[in-house]
Amino acid sequence: MNESADGGLAVSLVLICFQMQRELPRTLVSLSPPYQRGIAPADYEVIIVDNGSVPPVDPATLAGQGPDVIVETVGNPTVSPAPAINLGLRLARAPLIGLWVDAARMASPGLVHACVEAARLHPRPVIATFNYHLGGRLQYFSAAEEHTREAEDALLASIGWPEENGERLFEISTLDAKGGVTGPMIESCALFMPRALWDELGGADEAFVSPGGGAVNPDIFIRACELPDVQLIRILGQGTFHQVHGGVSTSGGAGLMEAGKAMSREYFRIRGRPFSAVRTVGWLYDPASKTVQKSASATI
Repeated sequence: MNESADGGLAVSLVLICFQMQRELPRTLVSLSPPYQRGIAPADYEVIIVDNGSVPPVDPATLAGQGPDVIVETVGNPTVSPAPAINLGLRLARAPLIGLWVDAARMASPGLVHACVEAARLHPRPVIATFNYHLGGRLQYFSAAEEHTREAEDALLASIGWPEENGERLFEISTLDAKGGVTGPMIESCALFMPRALWDELGGADEAFVSPGGGAVNPDIFIRACELPDVQLIRILGQGTFHQVHGGVSTSGGAGLMEAGKAMSREYFRIRGRPFSAVRTVGWLYDPASKTVQKSASATI
């Protein structure tokens, strides 16, 4: 990845988008000032990489949606987001980069500021935010049944989002983390690292070619945690919230098990080992109290 001038930015947010005409505007609202608290508009940029949407994302329709929204369209899109991820990482100008492989994930109001703060705690931080699904059950199990787009719209309306306090998203969502915040962690859907670590990692492995990228996002997280002398930092009290949009891994239904098997097979073919979650807890950073709890092993 090429180095580029940061222009005084603290953090770049890279969002990968495909057919998210309904979901992307909401995600951008959740990343916009004044929704994002504790960080000035001039301190961050949002980069949207459109991986083949039809019609493509129109930058004109996004005016006023964020601090500095940049839209880049992939010239030769693939069913995997891996090349789009690497394009977005190359475009990022700030010394800290947060990656959303799935731009359908809205953010809690203090997420960006918390990750910027956490990045100051260690010279080589891998900063993981927690994943939530909108709805009373994880969408792996509910999306094919009761959790439709219409039901989700009604759920958001019930808390007055976005006019009301964005923290209320936690009231209508389910944490996607077996064992809770100290349990094994498969991936983070808003993963922050310094540019130097993204470069050291080599970004996304473009050998992951299956629809939706298969295990490309978990692979990024697992490899990042395996880099020498890094410190995993899990962010408490903030997170991303998945909107249902027909994604490969969260759509539920009969194809869920087969998709999981295909993901595992591709991962084994590329890495030569079974797919396994990260069990190291690392540090737990609570931005509300600005305290750090240091742990070593997962609870289960």
